[in-house]
Parts: sequence; structure tokens; C-alpha cells
Amino acid sequence: MHTTTTRTLAIAAALTLGLTLAGCSTSNSGSDTGSSSSSTAAASAHNDQDVMFAQMMLPHHKQAVEMSDMLLAKGSGVDIDVASLAKQIKAAQSPEIKQLTSWLKGWGEPVESEHSGMGHSMSGMMSDSDMSDLDQASAKDAGKLYLEQMVQHHKGAVDMAKTEVDKGKNTDAVAMAKSIVSSQTEQITQMQDMLASI
Repeated sequence: MHTTTTRTLAIAAALTLGLTLAGCSTSNSGSDTGSSSSSTAAASAHNDQDVMFAQMMLPHHKQAVEMSDMLLAKGSGVDIDVASLAKQIKAAQSPEIKQLTSWLKGWGEPVESEHSGMGHSMSGMMSDSDMSDLDQASAKDAGKLYLEQMVQHHKGAVDMAKTEVDKGKNTDAVAMAKSIVSSQTEQITQMQDMLASI
């Protein structure tokens, strides 16, 4: 109930402030008004934590996709289960990269920031040397190395996502963070099981 009230107030505030800019939001079509209002409210209701989460998760996700591409480029010599996991990670994180970019632009915040520039000091990020090791590994060895690196990478993402769940304000960003915590914690267990059987 509390969330509904807060959201209603946020929508009302956004409509009041943006009335001249969002003339179409005042149309009498119920579903159109709802979606326009929600997106206006979502754009305005964010805090510094939401911005930091998006700016840090963006390069983090991009690196995970890059690692997955490196592994998959090695072809049929890669363990089939590891290759399947790499495809799942790409399928999950590629649309989130688009969403994170879209939020930052909508909030009027830079997509690149000093957080993005920190690169390898960010939790779970691979160093240039780590990436080179993965790139140069044989197809046979790459699967194990990928799993070891991705466990660390996911742990970093889960830590960042937990901070967003605790301190973020934007409901959509917090929802994504909860999804990351859930799905990547599950994948960490899966990868640790796979490593144990290699």
C-alpha cells in the first residue's frame, strides 16, 4: 500500500511539474496516461546511488559480455556446458546494458563517469592481464579459466546490486538490482559446481 501511495504521489508531482512538456500525458486514454505518467515519474525519481549503480554496472556488464564472446570465439573445443552458460550470461546482460544506458540518458547523467574510469579497481572486474589470459587460453583450458573469473566477476556485481537494493531510490533500478542478486547468485553456485566437476 505504501509503495502505491508513494508512486501515486510521485506521478502526481511529475505530472504537475511537467504538464507543459508532457501535454500528451493529459489525454483521456487511461492506458496511455498510465504509461506516460509512470515513465515520467521513473525518470525523475532517482538518487546518486541509482546513478552510481548504473554507471558502475554498465562497464561491469560490458566486460562480462566481452569475456563470454572471447570464450565462445574459441569454438567447439570449449566445454559445451560452459559455452551454454556464456550464452545465457550474454542473453541476460546485453538488454540490461541497453536499459542502464537508457536510464542514465533519461536522468541527464553521463554514461561514462569517474566510476566507469576506475575500471579494474571496481569489485570483480578483470584486469587487462586477466582478459589477456582468457583470450590466449586454449579452448580446452578456457572453460575453467572463464568459470573462475566469472565467479569473481559475478560476486562483484552481486555486491554492487545489494548496495543498490539497500540505498537506491529508482524503483526500476532497484528491481534490476534484485534480479541481478537473484540470478547471479544462482549462477555463482552453478559455476562453482561446474568447477568442482572439471
